Amino acid sequence: MAGQATTEDRPRGSTEKREAILRAARRVFGRVGYLGASIDAIAAEAGVSTRTIYNHFDNKEQLFSTVLMESSTQVASAREALIDRWLTDVTDLEEALIGLATEWLRPAPEFTDHFNMVRQLKVESEQFPRELRDAWREAGPLRARRALAARMAELAGRCRLRTDDPETTAQHFMALITDTATNKAEFSAAAMESEIDKIARTGVRTFLYGFLPRPD
Repeated sequence: MAGQATTEDRPRGSTEKREAILRAARRVFGRVGYLGASIDAIAAEAGVSTRTIYNHFDNKEQLFSTVLMESSTQVASAREALIDRWLTDVTDLEEALIGLATEWLRPAPEFTDHFNMVRQLKVESEQFPRELRDAWREAGPLRARRALAARMAELAGRCRLRTDDPETTAQHFMALITDTATNKAEFSAAAMESEIDKIARTGVRTFLYGFLPRPD
């Protein structure tokens, strides 16, 4: 599958049209998946001609790759900001982790199309080369998990958590939160706020039971 398009490759159209194409592609790929999407459908969604799309991207494969990587990077940046906000200068660790978990799970309207697209990617995973799947994980989920692991390491260094493997600790935290939410709500807007709060509190308390320092 072709790599991302860059502005240096050759002359491109306007930035505004490129962004409109990316937004439209994210919506279409999220609705019908890669296999069900067409350049014609994406052009109609974006309000541009198919020729305009081909002025920016060589083919559907390159468009999909670009949308996936740029969108994943944006989500990872938002996750990092969330981690920094809740796990910097922590006083009440339980409440900080619950706040982080609750916001992590709360549907973010600006990322709805991204998560729809990721769900389609998982369904159609065999259609994509391993390099693309690995690149997506590095740009999105793994980047966010590494940021969380770095905060877990800091908390352990201040004797707030008990762990000698922050990466695994971060993975356990995310699994306790997101696996339950996925089974219940698939990150959809239909997930009730009270259910999200319950998942966050239960997950955090289970996590702390395993990772809080024990008295000697």
